[in-house]
Amino acid sequence: MFNSMNCDVAAKKRKKDQLNCKTRIQYVHQEKWIYVHKGSTKERHGYCTLGEAFNRLDFSNAILDSRRFNYVVRLLELIAKSQLTSLSGIAQKNFMNILEKVVQKVLEDQQNIRLIRELLQTLYMSLCTLVQGVGKSVLVGNINMWVHRMETILHWQQQLNNIQITRPAFKGMTFTDLPLCLQLNIMQRLTDGRDLVSLGQVAPSLQVLSEDRLLWKKLCHYHFTDRQIRKRLILSDKGNLDWKKMYFKLVRCYPRKEQYGDTLQLCRHCHILSWKGTDHPCTANNPESCSTSLSPQDFINLFRF
Repeated sequence: MFNSMNCDVAAKKRKKDQLNCKTRIQYVHQEKWIYVHKGSTKERHGYCTLGEAFNRLDFSNAILDSRRFNYVVRLLELIAKSQLTSLSGIAQKNFMNILEKVVQKVLEDQQNIRLIRELLQTLYMSLCTLVQGVGKSVLVGNINMWVHRMETILHWQQQLNNIQITRPAFKGMTFTDLPLCLQLNIMQRLTDGRDLVSLGQVAPSLQVLSEDRLLWKKLCHYHFTDRQIRKRLILSDKGNLDWKKMYFKLVRCYPRKEQYGDTLQLCRHCHILSWKGTDHPCTANNPESCSTSLSPQDFINLFRF
């Protein structure tokens, strides 16, 4: 009887803990915005950190939105390069959880493979630099935990390296069946020269199109200024500008233009950070006019004190 009572008490306690846990999760994720302040006031004590913002802005669901995916990946890359030491323990777990979801999405969709490979390589190299011997880590947390995370990253890299692209069963019209002018028009929408090179390897006809001088010229002018281009002129054997070689030379020297379907935005009136289209408590008459879109680097800069 005594054991039965203990079991009942334990069962009730587990049920209560589970309920409290669910309540806390719902409360934490209920608001998809965060107030960004860089100092203490009478109303607010302390300041907002990168880790706190990272936990609050619902990046887990953002990666499922194709408009936000590249934005979040770029943000993860910037954090991996320079902000790992500023993440709290909870923010670290959130970072790794989101990264795991990104990897799983790529494995399932078989898209953006190169992008995530580069992200994982950047993260791994940063951790190798930060973890240079037992007891010397400047990261928050136990060094053994970070070594385990590095092993996890290597496992993810191996999964991406072993991925086999599944050919669609659909036997209808393919890209090469389209008129040449339409193929070229689609290729002009690509913003990464490496994608053009990869596309040119699919078929001989696409190889010819991918070498189109006008295509590479437009790509150069899309990403770089006239002044930058003039500094990196390269002539072909025939004496013409070699726009393809110039593009890859420019990429090594200057950052490419970044463009995203959806971004985070900062309200200049109330200093609240949120995704576009997300309602937040603002007292401005026209909140939309007070919002400024933030690039991933702008987001990082908000938390550099």
